[in-house]
Amino acid sequence: MADELLVYAGTYTNRGGKGTYVFRFRPDDGGLDPIGDAIPSESPSFLTIHPSDQYLYVTNETDPGGVTSYAIEASGTLTKLNEQPSHGAAPCHLMCDATGRFLIVVNYTSGTVSMYPIQDDGALGEASQTIEHEGSSILPRQTGPHAHSVNIDAQNRFAYIADLGMDKVVIYEMDLEAGKLDRVGELETAAGAGPRHFDFHPNGKNAYLINEIGCTVTALNYDSGSGALSEINTLSTVPGEVEKGFSTADIHIHPNGKFVYGSNRGHNTIACYSIDDSGAITFVDRTDVEAVPRSFAIDPSGSFLLSAGQDSGKTTSFRIDQVTGALTTTGASADIPGCVCLKFLAR
Repeated sequence: MADELLVYAGTYTNRGGKGTYVFRFRPDDGGLDPIGDAIPSESPSFLTIHPSDQYLYVTNETDPGGVTSYAIEASGTLTKLNEQPSHGAAPCHLMCDATGRFLIVVNYTSGTVSMYPIQDDGALGEASQTIEHEGSSILPRQTGPHAHSVNIDAQNRFAYIADLGMDKVVIYEMDLEAGKLDRVGELETAAGAGPRHFDFHPNGKNAYLINEIGCTVTALNYDSGSGALSEINTLSTVPGEVEKGFSTADIHIHPNGKFVYGSNRGHNTIACYSIDDSGAITFVDRTDVEAVPRSFAIDPSGSFLLSAGQDSGKTTSFRIDQVTGALTTTGASADIPGCVCLKFLAR
């Protein structure tokens, strides 16, 4: 078992955040103790950690956008290595491939996807490829592409880009020798759904997609041979109609594979679903959380869920019932203004 857990928090600096925050996680109540001051940069919204656990990368969600690399020191604090342009506007998500050789970044406003070689010291080389999505859908927010997240499968072969503007999850096969992505397929969602974030089930057979505009979660079959996705079932994240101001944000599967959680902004809840043997989901419960839950994270043991209230500036801790999936507040909270992303690191 790890000696300690660290938590990194990305924030919007135009909404009160001071940069990237570092915390030590308390395993008794799920609370967070700050380590030093925030590391300043402009709106380091989304974070990802290198497979070696030695480096951290952030999207600077600006126009034009950037991506910054950091070395993770023994104390958990960060030392800046370098930065690169994101080759688009409002980069909002990123992920390293499992070998740690490349980083993929998606740009929301411009609908572009960039791939970067990672150098031996963790710094980023110049982008080896930038792809511009093309397409639209039925709503005013969907007049052009809006790449919103990137997820790589467990075999480190396929990268999945959820594009809110196109109502599609675009599937790429990664060429790690050339540092390029080759488009091999797509999943088309319901018109106006607005696919946002995505997570793979540990069984290697299923994946789950949260749709921002339609406020739904879709359970999917995943074919590891072809990379193809197919829908199993889709459920709403909110009771009744989707009201003005409602939208979803984050999605994560519990480490035990029995539950999937999704966050509702505006409604300010986290919805829980059980997962059956076929991969289908059944609604379990909704838990009130701080406004606006743009991000949440589950600790590696599956004991706690941290919910980041972007607008309230409070990140709160919940204990997870391992049998039912239900959330119960622990009373622990941390002040993180404008929080957009939370990432655990076991040390």
